[in-house]
Amino acid sequence: MPGNLADGSLAVVMGRRRMCRDFSGEALKPDQLERLLNLARRAPSAGFTQGVAFVSLERFSDDRAGAGRADPRRADPVEAYWNLTLPPSRRASFAWPGLLDAPVLVTLWVRPEAWVERYGRDDKARAHLGDNQESWPVPYWWVDAGAVVQNLLLAAEAEGLGALFFGMFHHEPEVAERLGVPAGWRGVGTVALGHPAPDGRRPSTSARAGRPPLSDQWHRNTWATDT
Repeated sequence: MPGNLADGSLAVVMGRRRMCRDFSGEALKPDQLERLLNLARRAPSAGFTQGVAFVSLERFSDDRAGAGRADPRRADPVEAYWNLTLPPSRRASFAWPGLLDAPVLVTLWVRPEAWVERYGRDDKARAHLGDNQESWPVPYWWVDAGAVVQNLLLAAEAEGLGALFFGMFHHEPEVAERLGVPAGWRGVGTVALGHPAPDGRRPSTSARAGRPPLSDQWHRNTWATDT
């Protein structure tokens, strides 16, 4: 039977979730990543388009790490990502060095044309969104991808893991090429996953400002405010 959200485990998970920027380096359990990604993809999707994909990067175990050192073509996938987006020459001034200890990075991708194709079918034709990407006043591929990211962050929290979502920004083309992402897919961002270090969830400078009062964000029946 439905319960009271305030008393349920979902509210607890949502209330304690914080971005984690410092990881212990401990590996995930063998089936943990698959479980997390399977939950993450169970997010709302306009027209049930399902145009989201993951490319996960998992740090080598000790035995595989030795093979990677012997053969540069088999470099550790996580280290290769950081070498591309945060080369060693820039790391001395990086504020969150423990982020690089995350054992798993999940890159998230969307194919915008999947939404155009879906809304070009007969059952969605009345929406007039099937001509091209410019037909969409709000590009729902980013909206749907955001829901997937939130699912992943909450699932990680429920499993006792730390997680951080961060953007690829101008590194997107290089990351796509490195990972062999097909043409037509766009990078949403990357989620670092792992066990948090003792102080891994300390707030960033931005988060220290706190959230505004709910009354500043919640307008009932109209946006108009008292004057």
